[in-house]
Amino acid sequence: MAEENNEVATESKVANGAKRAHRSQKVGAVVSDKMQKTVVVRVDRLVRHTKYRRYVRRTSKFMAHDELGATIGDKVRIVETRPMSARKRWRVIEIVQKAAK
Repeated sequence: MAEENNEVATESKVANGAKRAHRSQKVGAVVSDKMQKTVVVRVDRLVRHTKYRRYVRRTSKFMAHDELGATIGDKVRIVETRPMSARKRWRVIEIVQKAAK
């Protein structure tokens, strides 16, 4: 019985926001800003090919909520957040490097 009370207390601390799990962050380039307050960010990563042992570039595109006003070509940092729409689960937290004009 005492163990169950401790588990409930621990869960309530997390639910109240006292302690939050680590949120994943990624850095990528903005490839589209045609939506209102939303940008599409392309994130590149290198993966080692299992057979050939060479590094292959893999890309992923994430839709991110943008309050900062990032434009195409900007390098931005995005962080995981709650679902904001059907496909938007990331948020822009900083513009690392502005695009050259």
